[in-house]
Amino acid sequence: MSPPIKRRAFIALLGGAAATSAWPLAAHAQQRAMPTIGFLSSQSPNAIADFLRGFHRGLKDAGYVEGENVAIEYRWADNQIDRLPALAAELVRRRVAVIAASGGPASTSAAKATASIPVVFMVAEDPVRLGLVTSLARPDGNATGVNFFAAELAAKRLELLRELAPAATRVVVLLNPAETAIAAANLRDVEAAARAMGLQIHVLNASTSHEIDAAFATFASERPHALFISSGPLFTSRRVQLAHLATRHAVPAIHGSRLYPEVGGLMSYGASIREAHRQAGVYTGRILKGAKPTDLPVVQSSKFELVINAQTAKLLGLTVPHTLLATADEVIE
Repeated sequence: MSPPIKRRAFIALLGGAAATSAWPLAAHAQQRAMPTIGFLSSQSPNAIADFLRGFHRGLKDAGYVEGENVAIEYRWADNQIDRLPALAAELVRRRVAVIAASGGPASTSAAKATASIPVVFMVAEDPVRLGLVTSLARPDGNATGVNFFAAELAAKRLELLRELAPAATRVVVLLNPAETAIAAANLRDVEAAARAMGLQIHVLNASTSHEIDAAFATFASERPHALFISSGPLFTSRRVQLAHLATRHAVPAIHGSRLYPEVGGLMSYGASIREAHRQAGVYTGRILKGAKPTDLPVVQSSKFELVINAQTAKLLGLTVPHTLLATADEVIE
């Protein structure tokens, strides 16, 4: 017969067994406690990979690293805007702690999907005009975020385009009518700027890759001197196609994002969208720590960048003025 176990040792044994059996439960509870962010975009992960790095940097600045102390559920519409409401609804059913929405269509879909889950938007358009907030300084609902400007810079883009191509008088403006708010804002501002500069504009619409090809096919008869490409998710995702067609048709073009000259486009001027996503990452982290959207004024981007692809300018037979080279944030050789 085994010797009797002393009472203290028996209690210690029970305590150890209880701790051992409870450890998986505690670990599971800790894992469940990790907050989850929903990230919603109308584009694909490849199209905004650089912006996404900015968002992760902002989260890290706020003390969060994906996989360590925060999880992220991604939803990508792959340029199919009509999928966004369903994708936003999925994130709401998932009960994420906050939804970070990249772009106007994604942001409006997220805001319509929930009135309780905080939404951090990243939009090029005026968020008041989009109905996301009633005031930039005092958001009064469950949404706040970053306005990184796009259409508002139309006049500056036209000035830069004319400086690079001073003989230009006829400018084609390429819009995507499916992105209603973006197209309307771009057209309104570019028309006003063109009138002030004495430029003639001709609007072409394209909502698919095939329609982009068809728009450029008219250049043989239209013979534009320059091209202004609207901002928006579709054109960003088709930037290689657009850069190639503009070069093939020998038309100087200006864009709103540095992503274009990085793949062969001539020139871009606009807010740093990567920096805008970093700021949104910081706001997302602050909300995870307890801040309310009403406590966080909408951030308006203050970092703008001019990027010129000198190789493309050479292919087009253009001489980049020293004034542009001196003010450019980056010249791609």
